[in-house]
Amino acid sequence: MVRRIGLYSRVIAWLKILLPLAALVLLSTLFLLSRSTEQVLDMPFAEALRGEGIAREHVGAPYYAGTTESGDMLTMTATSAAPEGEGQIRAEDLAARLRKPDGSEILLNAAHATVRDSDQTALMEGGVRIESSSGYVLNTQTLNSAINRIEAESGGPVQGDGPLGTIEAGKMRIETSDEDGGVQLLFTEGVKLVYTPKD
Repeated sequence: MVRRIGLYSRVIAWLKILLPLAALVLLSTLFLLSRSTEQVLDMPFAEALRGEGIAREHVGAPYYAGTTESGDMLTMTATSAAPEGEGQIRAEDLAARLRKPDGSEILLNAAHATVRDSDQTALMEGGVRIESSSGYVLNTQTLNSAINRIEAESGGPVQGDGPLGTIEAGKMRIETSDEDGGVQLLFTEGVKLVYTPKD
């Protein structure tokens, strides 16, 4: 009986030393592993991409949320993103949503886009779909858009549907109205509107 009590006491004494040491080893391992994951460029989708020499690296399903200079909410998602050098990131299947404080919003979808950190813009290509809460659904091949303010311009013709009917134009610009701060769509260079009366 005395021997069992002595053995038990020795085991407990050793565990009091070994368990805290094991905990320290685990904690130090966690800190070392966490330091090896660096964040990357200060632009959308870039948090997991760092440096110039990793052009083959990419991030799956990246997500970005932020606000514009005027306080509008901007969210961007893509199926994948990869660095292209010189502060640029290539995103595939880009979807962007811009929501204003009054609840109005614009949705942008593009086959791919190049996001540039130098001038805070995104060049959307491969077919771009634009939807607005005011009732417009438009399509164009390319769209150059700012990501820190409401400003975008199509690279060519645009066509689609609006509250009054179908519309075609040589170019379209999205910007903020100086009067009330709302989002406005400006159509230029040969605008054709086919009016569809409401029932």
